Amino acid sequence: MSASTQYVPSPTPDLARIQRALISVSDKEGLVELGKALAAHGIEILSTGGSAKSLRDAGLKVVEVSDHTGFPEIMDGRVKTLQPSIHGGILARRTDAGHQKAMSDHKIAGIDLVVVNLYPFEATVARGADFPTCVENIDIGGPALIRASAKNHDFVTIVVDPKDYASVLQELDANKGATTLALRRKLAAKAYARTASYDSAIANWFAAQEGETFPERLTLSAERVQTLRYGENPHQKAAFYSDGSKRPGVATARMVQGKELSYNNIGDTESAYECVAEFAESAIVVVKHANPCGVAVDADQFTAYQKAYACDPVSIFGGIVAVNRTLEAKVAAELVKLFLEVVIAPDATPEALAILATKKNVRVLLAGALPDPATAGMTLKSVAGGYLFQTRDNGHLTKADLKVVTKRSPTAKELDDLLFAFTVCKHVKSNAIVYAKDGATVGVGAGQMNRRDSSRIAAIRAAESGEAAGLAVSPAVGSVVASDAFFPFADGLLAAAEAGATAIIQPGGSMRDKEVIDAADEKGLAMVFTGMRHFRH
Repeated sequence: MSASTQYVPSPTPDLARIQRALISVSDKEGLVELGKALAAHGIEILSTGGSAKSLRDAGLKVVEVSDHTGFPEIMDGRVKTLQPSIHGGILARRTDAGHQKAMSDHKIAGIDLVVVNLYPFEATVARGADFPTCVENIDIGGPALIRASAKNHDFVTIVVDPKDYASVLQELDANKGATTLALRRKLAAKAYARTASYDSAIANWFAAQEGETFPERLTLSAERVQTLRYGENPHQKAAFYSDGSKRPGVATARMVQGKELSYNNIGDTESAYECVAEFAESAIVVVKHANPCGVAVDADQFTAYQKAYACDPVSIFGGIVAVNRTLEAKVAAELVKLFLEVVIAPDATPEALAILATKKNVRVLLAGALPDPATAGMTLKSVAGGYLFQTRDNGHLTKADLKVVTKRSPTAKELDDLLFAFTVCKHVKSNAIVYAKDGATVGVGAGQMNRRDSSRIAAIRAAESGEAAGLAVSPAVGSVVASDAFFPFADGLLAAAEAGATAIIQPGGSMRDKEVIDAADEKGLAMVFTGMRHFRH
């Protein structure tokens, strides 16, 4: 096209009058009320299928799309709105003389409002439908209508969500049957986001059907749950999105009380709840800055809490407490003595909720269920210029998976504590060292640049908590130690032995494994290799 023939658009009108609407929805929420309001403004309604029937049953006059186009629905309804008389009526620019002439020549009537929501593809997949049924629920005409309407939002109002009916009707009432450009642009943006999300769901489903964990093109879709007050720091902006997977946790939990969750609250609460879900016994997890600082299991929930608290009574201040059973009043009575950010559990007794209500600022979340730590899933991390995408760490070990590598084998009690400590280690930032005894952590060393320092820090934490509890010796004495990755040198193991540990669990696989094993034998320690590491960055 030469410069002399380039199209120069006329100014976009702020108000666009609606004279004709096309309605085709699978979600009938609010449909009849919308139809009645449009009819009250004298707006002609075009519709088809179930939408037309619902409107007619409510006593409204509806023009069938096939009557409007002069062409019947064919191929079991696969082709009904894919017509020039429909898309021409949507895409025509009302201020362009050439477009107006084409409409007149081809007897195309303008369509000013399009109300469409798509075939329920996501819901069909979620209920486990077979392949042909899922394919049949891939909408074709709907996305075409939405994209055309959104492109021509200068003149056409597109609505893809029943929640937006009220906004459109308010503008029609305020502007004598017209909508503003500001609303049309807002709805157009929402419309493109919907088709993008829809196509993403289809692409991901197809990739899964082909067994592709890592498809050539990664598509992501998420729905905003809330805009947060700020991000990790007050000068950063943030929002919370749900990916729709419904995994029990902070994204699906019911907030019973408390202030709005912050960016850091959400991340820390997720860490705590994923950790507490690992245990079959009644468990308590205390998290601070995404790291467990106290974890314990016991047949009695209150005892489990006491043991978790004792691990680090300093760091629990301002922390997150997660419970894997219905929260009991006796534990709640202890929690309100502290400053906590969040308490999360599958449920809570009425008495426990009443006690927590006395601390109105603490956020209380009831998730209804626990996430399955063995379930496959994906995690995503952003880096400059891209993403890191990996399967969730759902690795799990039993006693049969452990290989004894020292002269002394661990006792039955030590084995139980070793598996417990290694499970906790999975949720501690690397380099991670966890001291545990009697089903409870007694010292946690997290996120250090070398494993020796993590071991020493965990021992210091144990000694300090022992002093706070008035114990004669550090609870690290007689404990077991878990390392999330192999000991590259014997120094980390020797630090644990010096603190009084009696058994070690680690992945193994270092070039210096023999040196480390020899050191364990010299100190009389029992050590097992897992063959599995749990780096967490």
